This record gives sequence, C-alpha cells and structure tokens, in this order.
Amino acid sequence: MTTIYLVRHGQASFGAESYDQLSPNGELQAKLLGQYFNQILKETPFVISGGMQRHQQTAQIALEECFPEAEIQIRPEWNEFNHEQVFARYEPRFQQPELLKADVAQATNPRDYLAKFFEGAIQRWTGGAYHHEYDESWPHFKHRVENALQQLCTTLQQSKPRYAVIFTSGGVISVATGSILGLSPEKTFALNWAITNTSITSLRLVGDQPQLLSLNEHHFIKAIRPELLTWL
Repeated sequence: MTTIYLVRHGQASFGAESYDQLSPNGELQAKLLGQYFNQILKETPFVISGGMQRHQQTAQIALEECFPEAEIQIRPEWNEFNHEQVFARYEPRFQQPELLKADVAQATNPRDYLAKFFEGAIQRWTGGAYHHEYDESWPHFKHRVENALQQLCTTLQQSKPRYAVIFTSGGVISVATGSILGLSPEKTFALNWAITNTSITSLRLVGDQPQLLSLNEHHFIKAIRPELLTWL
C-alpha cells in the first residue's frame, strides 16, 4: 500500500520582484523536512515536483538530506494557481506585489489583514461571475488538480512504490484535500490559509482512490526550530 506525502514548498519570497524562489528561511525549512524524511522513509520514494522554482528548490534541498539519488519528475500540473493575478483582479494596486507587502507590514495585525484580503480575493475568483477575467479560472484549476491527483493514483497503483512525495503548493494541497472530503470552495481555501511551509499532508492509496491520513503535519519543525514556522 502506497503512502503519498503532499508537501508544501518552503517559504517563498513574499513581496519580492520574484515570489517564486525560496527565502533563506525556506531553505532551512526544506533542510529540516529532508532530515525528517530520512527518519521516517525506509526506502527511496517516487518523487514529483511541480514546475515552479520554489517546488524544485524545496525538493532538491530536502532530498539531499535523505535520498540524493532519487529522480525528481517535473510535472507542471502540480503548479499553484496564479495568486498574484487573483490578488490584482481583486485590488488593481497589487499588480505591484511590493505594495501588498507594504500594506501588510503597516497593518496593526498583519496576519488578520492578509487573511481578510485573501478571503475576498478568493471569493471573487471562485464566485462564478468573473471566471472570464482570469488566465486560469477556479473551475479549470480545480479540474487540473483533481486530474493530477487521479493520474498520480493510477500510476502508483500500477507501480506500487512504498512512498510517493509530491512537492507542490498550499492551494493545490487544499484542493486535493477538499476534493477527497467533498468540501465547498470556502472550506477548501480555509485549509489553504492554515497550511504551513514544508508541512506534510498524508494520503493512503486504497486501490486507485486516495484516503486522507493527516493534514498539515509540521511538528518536525515546531519541535526543533519553532521560530522557522511560516504560513506565507
């Protein structure tokens, strides 16, 4: 029976000119993740990374700590939705990501400010009235993730590895989990807001169907370097 580990990438560079790269903090998170995998995985896993730089960096750093010989298959169907476009369609000022970072930094409670903004942007994206304004609408993103998960399960049912590790993003993990549990878009993206960087969501493959075992495991960071925990 295969266990699937869905891993959110390490902390990226929020508000920078290019978000799609790990911060120094994200690199440390990925290193701790790899050390944890070295303890719990007993053989080389089947590995997929999304096509984004932050996915591949997380995979490379983590696997260097445990299974440097592992082959990393790059699959863009595991990429995140375009959050910068989703934010900018909701608030055109944020076509410049550094302005959002500045607003968050000036807020009395930065996390609450960003959570409220994220909720509004996601509601607009998933609500149905504005699908035509996005390069990838919510229905297309949901369909892409569900297809990627089903294709993965079919592949694993045939090859039967003991472990599979997928390096991806919080929105993808939330949609995969929401699909398994039958959640609404609102509840799906409530999960997204809670998923920490380099956390692990575990699935068990039964036949060709995934079952949820755990969500957002991050104790391997919290127990050793709690100051490294991040959600952005």
